[in-house]
Amino acid sequence: MKNILRGAVAAIALAGFATSAAAQTNQRHYAGLPIVGTATNPSDYHPLGFLPSAQDLADFVVTHGIGTRYTAETNSHGDSVAAVDRIDVEFSLSGTVNRDCSFYAGNNASARNIDFGVIGIRTGDNENVNSAFEMVGPATANIETLTAGCNTNNVVEINKDDIRGLVNLAPGGYDTNEFQANIPYSVEARWTGVPLNSQANGTLQTLNVATNANAGQKQQGAWRSDLEINIVAPAVTSRGLVAGSYTGKTTVTLRAI
Repeated sequence: MKNILRGAVAAIALAGFATSAAAQTNQRHYAGLPIVGTATNPSDYHPLGFLPSAQDLADFVVTHGIGTRYTAETNSHGDSVAAVDRIDVEFSLSGTVNRDCSFYAGNNASARNIDFGVIGIRTGDNENVNSAFEMVGPATANIETLTAGCNTNNVVEINKDDIRGLVNLAPGGYDTNEFQANIPYSVEARWTGVPLNSQANGTLQTLNVATNANAGQKQQGAWRSDLEINIVAPAVTSRGLVAGSYTGKTTVTLRAI
């Protein structure tokens, strides 16, 4: 009896350490049965069906005071879904960056008023008639901003308001063979950037609008750098300049595309 109990205690203790994949316990042991002898897990099935099985016969004998029986049975629910020993959870992150173009052009409108002052002409009494009233030399303007660019594909544009350049809007009368009331000028922009859709190190980029042109543009990839604008009005020497005020506007546009 003591040996049987020790075996039972050991079996119960071991069952506590069984893994989740192990089969559930279903044991039935008999001893001291004169009819079937000692049986371990006797079959509860008889092939003829109507005759008692070995287990039924053993149980019948035990219930009538002969021999003994030991049973151990467990019952538990399995996992709700298949167990896994690794889980990868992927998170999709997203966000947006707004398109933007920047151009620092001073702190007020006066910073964009480019005044050449007096545009010198040949006024000396000793000038040859063919040189009188002509420009002494070119008029130039140099503009630079240290902050310019766009964070997406973009177009850099230069537009003059008048293809004639600086124009005297109230010249009065004059001999058109000898005088003119406009001063043509060119515009050049220079910056560091990349061509459209290019992913590369930035290089020097230029955009030129000649004296006889009205506008120009250049497509670019995203860029940021300083931007220089050089305006040059070559000296008018073919004719004299009519007195008066000469005005014009040039617009530099950075436009996302």
